[in-house]
This record gives sequence, C-alpha cells and structure tokens, in this order.
Amino acid sequence: MPSGFQQIGSEDGEPSQQRVTGTLVLAVFSAVLGSLQFGYNIGVINAPQKVIEQSYNETWLGRQGPEGPSSIPPGTLTTLWALSVAIFSVGGMISSFLIGVISQWLGRKRAMLVNNVLAVLGGSLMGLANAAASYEMLILGRFLIGAYSGLTSGLVPMYVGEIAPTHLRGALGTLNQLAIVTGILIAQVLGLESLLGTANLWPLLLGLTVLPALLQLVLLPFCPESPRYLYIIRNLEGPARKSLKRLTGWADVSGALAELKDEKRKLERERPLSLLQLLGSRTHRQPLIIAVVLQLSQQLSGINAVFYYSTSIFETAGVGQPAYATIGAGVVNTVFTLVSVLLVERAGRRTLHLLGLAGMCGCAILMTVALLLLERVPAMSYVSIVAIFGFVAFFEIGPGPIPWFIVAELFSQGPRPAAMAVAGFSNWTSNFIIGMGFQYVAGLLQPQTMGLWVTLVDHLLYRIKARKGADLDWIAIEVPKTNQWHNLP
Repeated sequence: MPSGFQQIGSEDGEPSQQRVTGTLVLAVFSAVLGSLQFGYNIGVINAPQKVIEQSYNETWLGRQGPEGPSSIPPGTLTTLWALSVAIFSVGGMISSFLIGVISQWLGRKRAMLVNNVLAVLGGSLMGLANAAASYEMLILGRFLIGAYSGLTSGLVPMYVGEIAPTHLRGALGTLNQLAIVTGILIAQVLGLESLLGTANLWPLLLGLTVLPALLQLVLLPFCPESPRYLYIIRNLEGPARKSLKRLTGWADVSGALAELKDEKRKLERERPLSLLQLLGSRTHRQPLIIAVVLQLSQQLSGINAVFYYSTSIFETAGVGQPAYATIGAGVVNTVFTLVSVLLVERAGRRTLHLLGLAGMCGCAILMTVALLLLERVPAMSYVSIVAIFGFVAFFEIGPGPIPWFIVAELFSQGPRPAAMAVAGFSNWTSNFIIGMGFQYVAGLLQPQTMGLWVTLVDHLLYRIKARKGADLDWIAIEVPKTNQWHNLP
C-alpha cells in the first residue's frame, strides 16, 4: 500500500472483535447530536420560506416609513433569502479550516463541548430575530450556526472514527449521516403550517436548535476522550488506558494499548502536519485528491438544492401539498441512510459511492424530462416526485455518508486533522455555491435546472473513474469485517 494511506484492520488476521459497551453507545450518541443539529439547520429554513419572506417584507416596509413603497422589491427579497440560506455555508467554510487546530489544541471531546457556544448564540439570535424586527439577526444567527456545523462536520467523524471498534468503524461512521438526515426530517415535520411553520411560531422553529446543544453539553462530560488522541498526540498513557477500559469494557487493555504504541512508533516519523505542510506533501497528494473529489461529488450533485428548496421544487412540479412531499423526501432520506449503514461494510465504499452517483444521474435526467413535459402531461408531476425521491435515495446509498468518514480512514493520525480541514472546506464551499446560486439558476433554467446537476455529476463520475486512466484504482481500504480489499476511487 502506498505511503500516506492508513490500512484499516490487522495485517495478519482478523481484527479483534471489541464488543459494544454502554460507554461506546453513549459517546457515539452524544457526538452525533452535533450532526443531528447540523441536519436540523439544513432543513429548517425550507418549509417556512414563505412566512419568513413575509416577515422580511414587513421589516423592510417598516424601515421605509409610511411614504415608502408598498412591498419589498422582488430582487431584494430574493437576495436576502438566498443570503439567509447560503450564509450558513459561509460559516461552515470559515470554521472548517479551524478543525485541525482546534481538535489538536482542545482535544476531540472538549472541542465539541466548546463548539456548542456557537450553537446557543446562533439559535438565540434566530429565535429573537422576528421580535427585534431584524433580518440581520437571523442572517447572523445562520452564520454562527453554520460555523458550529462546519466544526461539527469534522469533529464528529473524527471522534467517532477514533473511538469505534475497527470492525464497526464504517457502520458507526455512517451514523453521522443518519443523524444529519434525521435532523433534516425533524425540521421538515416541525416546519409544517399545522405545527411551527406559522407566522407566529417560525422563530421558535429556528430557535429549537439550542436544545440538542444543551443536551450535548450535559452528556459529553460523561464520555471518554479519544484514546488515540490522548496517547498518540498528547502522550498521556494513563488517561489513554482509562479511556480504553471505558470504551472496551475490558479489565486488561494492554493489547489495545500495545496497538496504540505500535501505531505511535510508526507515526514518529510522521509528525502532525499543518495545513500548508499537507498541501505541499507529495506523499499525501493522492489521498487528499480523493477526499476533495468525494466531497465535491457529494455537494455538486445538487442534493442540498433539494434540502434547501424542495418546497419550491415540488411547487414547480405541480404538487398540491409540497410541504408533505418534502417530508416524504425526508423519510426516504432517512430510510436509505439506514440501508447504507447495513451495506457499507459489505458492498465496499467505492461500489456504493459510484452506484449512488450513477443512480442520482439517472434520476436527475428523469426529473428534467418530467418537468419539461409537465404542461402537456399533468401526470408527470408524479414522475417528478418519484424522480426526486429516487435522487435522494441514491444519494444516501453512498455519496451522502461515505465522504464524511472516509477521510478518517484514508489518513493516519498525523495528517488527519489537516486533511479534515481541507475536505470540510471543499464541502462547505460547494454547499455555499449551491445554496446561494440555486434560486438564480432555477429562475433562468426552470425545468432544465436539474440537467445542470446531471452534467456536474457526470463530470465528477468521469473524474473519479478515469483520472489519468483510472490510476486511482490502486488505492484500497480494507474492510475488516470480511478482511477483503475493496478499491476506492
């Protein structure tokens, strides 16, 4: 295996089968609460779009005075709304660069604890924005919660990947994505007009994001720090041994500690890399390219256009109750994430990712054709719904969960934090482009919009499969459960 890649599992036999302990369950659950909140804030802005835009209109008119215009200019409203959606990604872009520094300085667990300050501040600003008649407060709150989510998107997979038993690393890593889609679904349900998606209650809907933050603040102190961080980064053998005992439930963890010692000896020549050192390293260039391309394939597929704007997409498709169709997409999203949890250790990362991208490409083509024929054939609205549901389902088969945890598998302890930062920045930059640009692109292209995503997905499929004549096929990740090798693009 080329240098720069971390082999998962033992080289001379099956890895030891660590049992699942209560402490491990608590630690993983507490960590993925951050991912739940991340998902909630992706989906929460979707359903109440109309009532929030009306609030923006009233605020703008109030500032113009009685002699001002009768309504906010459509272009101004579009810009304000697009900014409210996309500023979330700007916060994520900025904070994602700090993942490496913060995770090394504070540790994985403490970094997640401190990060909740951003969540509480952001949620409070969004919840109070309407009462203060200030859309600036809502936009600032979205920025702060985006900064929280940017750190979460790196810290959670890193922590879970480092505490998870080797034979469960893929499945537990997928729980990060499951928490994200669950958060999206919860936000979509609560955003119904019959619940919190009303002119009076939407501030509560946005402010509820503080609840998972408070719960995580309560639970995380009872969870152990990553033993790999404690021993390999901080050289704290005693705390690392204690953490291993809590996570494994074993009275004697000398074997596990010996593995950490062996890993540390191998990494003594590979000190923690700064961001600039990683970018200039030839050794890590190939895995870094893979990590970035996987993140781009996830976001440039256009999936967050569905999560951010699905209500308006379903309206365009002629759906009578677009909010319920949006919830249906959220249910599909969650169900197929569970399917991915079951498949990820059996089918392999590469197979699932390519299958997902190919399926999304086909569904996007079907969606485009259905929208083009909608005026002539009204029944095509049902085809559009099926295509969107299929688009979401194929996303969760592979492109959804795999890019988040694959970085922790591709990189060893030294370069991992910096690699997480680069991959996270790539993801959030693409997220911002989609969030900010979709409304303008949709206004220009209408049904052809999804055709744009088809082109992007197809291009990235080509990049993954055929870059330099498919010279990336030698990169491999061992699936410990079966001890078989699966090529990763």
